[in-house]
Amino acid sequence: MTWALLRCFPLGKKVFETKKTQTPITFSMWFWQKILGFNRQAYWPTHISSKVLNPKNIWAGIETAPGYMPGCYIQGIGKIRIGSYTQIGPNVGIISSNHDPEENQKHSEHQEVTIGEYCWIGMNAVILPGVSLGDFTVVGAGSVVTKSFPEGYCVIGGNPAKIIRKTDPQKCVRFKSPREYFGYIPREKFESFRKKHLSV
Repeated sequence: MTWALLRCFPLGKKVFETKKTQTPITFSMWFWQKILGFNRQAYWPTHISSKVLNPKNIWAGIETAPGYMPGCYIQGIGKIRIGSYTQIGPNVGIISSNHDPEENQKHSEHQEVTIGEYCWIGMNAVILPGVSLGDFTVVGAGSVVTKSFPEGYCVIGGNPAKIIRKTDPQKCVRFKSPREYFGYIPREKFESFRKKHLSV
């Protein structure tokens, strides 16, 4: 009965439809974010302890929520694109612009970061400006990714990150949820939202 009532309201419907996904919308996360203002401008759910800068420069795919886990730093000074169904662990940093080496109050060298679909970014990993990762890239915990691996289908790790092993594309599963959301936004409404609010 309670769920039936909640489904009548927009937030309740989103909570119900995403509860079995990898980035479920919860009332407490929504409250901290949209009412109390922690990462309010992000269109996807984020943890209270994560920091998202310039979400208008960030395109996050279906069930992809950078900063959903605690302690993340997602710096959208340059553009960031992250594909659908990509999971991002706690304390992950995704950096799209460096400080100017001669005037560290300024950022320079804005470089786009691109992460493919069905990737996994492990705990404490750092993705640096200009990096491109292909679909099904697994980034090991604590890795510092300084260069691109656009071919994907690999496990990378270390500092600087290098290929540990390759995976078989034929065995990689491209699953889909029955009801797809870009963060808080149903798939059918996302394109109009993107045109109005995002620069990516």
